[in-house]
Amino acid sequence: MTELAAVKAALKTQAVETPSWAYGNSGTRFKVFAQQGVPRTPQEKLDDAAQVHAFTGVAPTVALHIPWDKVEDYAALAEHAEDRGVKLGAINSNTFQDDDYRLGSICAPDPAVRRKAVDHLLECVDIMDATGSKDLKLWFADGTNYPGQDDIRARQDRLAEGLAEVYERLGDDQRMLLEYKFFEPAFYTTDVPDWGTAYAHCLKLGEKAQVVVDTGHHAPGTNIEFIVATLLREGKLGGFDFNSRFYADDDLMVGAADPFQLFRIMYEVIRGGGFTPEVAFMLDQCHNIEAKIPAIIRSVMNVQEATAKALLVDRDALVAAQRSGDVLEANAVLMDAYNTDVRPLLREVREEQGLDPDPIAAYRSSGWQEKIVAERVGGEQAGWGA
Repeated sequence: MTELAAVKAALKTQAVETPSWAYGNSGTRFKVFAQQGVPRTPQEKLDDAAQVHAFTGVAPTVALHIPWDKVEDYAALAEHAEDRGVKLGAINSNTFQDDDYRLGSICAPDPAVRRKAVDHLLECVDIMDATGSKDLKLWFADGTNYPGQDDIRARQDRLAEGLAEVYERLGDDQRMLLEYKFFEPAFYTTDVPDWGTAYAHCLKLGEKAQVVVDTGHHAPGTNIEFIVATLLREGKLGGFDFNSRFYADDDLMVGAADPFQLFRIMYEVIRGGGFTPEVAFMLDQCHNIEAKIPAIIRSVMNVQEATAKALLVDRDALVAAQRSGDVLEANAVLMDAYNTDVRPLLREVREEQGLDPDPIAAYRSSGWQEKIVAERVGGEQAGWGA
């Protein structure tokens, strides 16, 4: 197989999970701008997600968020997804929107609140059993705003205790993916603020606990690709939440703010053996002012482009330059791959898969947007208010 054929073959195996909440209305803490045709039910979110997969060919699964996507019959929801050509993916928990969680959830000082939070996580595992989902994704807004507000070490003990109970409930083929975020909404201490804290808890829990890297959850200047390389080296990288940021956790379209960073991350993924189904690639974005479905299609394409460039890195030349200490040549090898226009290559890949080479144009001419605007009238749109 030629090098180019190998790159094409690898690109055809890629899978990017889209999040159900990205199809609903979203916004800042100041305002949510409602859009026409937005889904009103989890089923309609899946209908839209199926369009993304139909036009890109690489978005076969959809992540759910509980309780935003709560239904009476999860097996029926999974069947609805499969009828549309997609499957249900990770189950994301929500321990940050109830008033009871004002002082934290799984780390809260009140044992009754902690019990409520853990019970919700156990409910999410029950949902995984019903949907066939393999990953439970956990992000905690827990933390403190003021020095002395709570005992920092005690909160870590509570976190470990709660995670251990949920971990024991997981099935043999299920995983716990622990996310981290260095601040917000807690401004003094955050209980899972960085990859090291997440890694330490996952290491203690066992093989079924892994770290998920949200590309928007880092302080300015953080070298995310170093984190990715280290977690891969330790066998503890479970997946990504892809998005972009300019200031904080902006949840902008992946690759919009720093496409070079996305390329660097994908290179470390490929170099470290992480381009496999064991490392989940998921979008975690909010499309506040742009049209939802085209934005998600564009985001998937951005991941594809970064991946294609990373696959084109001349590894032999790079290793030779590194070993000889040729700093400029080593950097030039990476830059040559990054500066390659891979759009013609990806158009070829799509055509070979029987897809339109231009997913955005194909979606716009499909009539789906006009259809959902006309049909989704009445009811309550999915999303959250501000």
